[in-house]
Amino acid sequence: MLRLSAKDQALLAGDSGPGVRKAMEIVVALGRIYGAERLVPVSSVQVAGVSYRNLGEAGLEFLREWADQGARARVPTTLNPAGIDLRAWRELGFSESFARRQLAVIEAYRRLGVRTTCTCTPYLVGNVPRVGEHVAWAESSAVSYANSVLGARTNREGGPSALAAAIAGRTAAYGLHLDQNRRATLRVAVRCPVRTLSDFGALGHLVGRAARNCVPYLVFEGREDACSGVALKALGAAMAASGAVALYHVAGCTPEADRPDILASDHETLVVDDLQPAYAALNSGALENENRIDLVWFGCPHAGLEEMAEVVRLLDGRRVRTALWITAAREMRERAAAEGLVAAVEASGGRVIADMCAVVAPMQELGFRTLATPSAKGATYLPSYAGLRVRYGTVEQCVEAAVTGVWSA
Repeated sequence: MLRLSAKDQALLAGDSGPGVRKAMEIVVALGRIYGAERLVPVSSVQVAGVSYRNLGEAGLEFLREWADQGARARVPTTLNPAGIDLRAWRELGFSESFARRQLAVIEAYRRLGVRTTCTCTPYLVGNVPRVGEHVAWAESSAVSYANSVLGARTNREGGPSALAAAIAGRTAAYGLHLDQNRRATLRVAVRCPVRTLSDFGALGHLVGRAARNCVPYLVFEGREDACSGVALKALGAAMAASGAVALYHVAGCTPEADRPDILASDHETLVVDDLQPAYAALNSGALENENRIDLVWFGCPHAGLEEMAEVVRLLDGRRVRTALWITAAREMRERAAAEGLVAAVEASGGRVIADMCAVVAPMQELGFRTLATPSAKGATYLPSYAGLRVRYGTVEQCVEAAVTGVWSA
């Protein structure tokens, strides 16, 4: 039975206004549905449901109404990517009609007290919870990173539930907020080489399909260096996209992996000794005999400086023959500009784009047909969400595709 403190009851009764009451009604309803015994304060929130393409007019009006009721975020709150670069949308070719509505969504969130940093990697721009902290994050790859790499505690929130937690300042303690639900139920023995960013994505794709919503515990047999932040970001994002994995552990690496009881006694076992089935599956959206590439895309999840620098290194000053995008948080783009990375990408004919994600953008407006990416998450979603055929491979392959205009297997 859900027990509410006196403060919880006052918020639910509307003592802080109708906007907060609505938020508490959502938080309490979810707590009762999932059998929570209490609410816990959250230190930060990541809100999904930002692109107008997903929200539509009904979603925009919902946000405006909530803001009109006086609702405001009580804790630091960041936003998921939008459907456009909020400043350079005209240059990219997006329509004014879509941009006008997208900017109205951002304004509604601003009125709600949300920091309008549009990114799926809030941990790269200051929203970094500590081990054991309760947060309420939406966006599957961000949830995975928060739980697994940072050791914070969050369920896989939806847009309205995350926003409600931001306004109420609390969430219901069920699911991955509880110790017993963070134990691994699937042991994954990785027996093949996993070297590149796309290898980690391919591995995540296979594990996610097998795990569904289990908690995997990965053991990289024969190697000790599987723990870079970029690699874990790609791994978790892929597991969250092909399955519903919100938490994973890597032996000797992630914060909770060394807990004596981290692996449940009744766990299942998966052996991964070949990544090629994942590469084949992630290329299934592309035509068998079409190797021409219209767009090469890096930054899903949003890119950090290390990933941008790698693209610049591989370009080595060469001009691209097709569109090349690196998507990133606005703040990260500014840091990259200060380090000369944006200028280097642009000198080659590419673009570093802020705020947006191709998965939730109206890509049909731009005329692209075939896209190359090293992102397993992007390769999973783009065929159905954006109508694009996908080539999936290494960062090196993708850079060469940008330079030559064709895909080389």
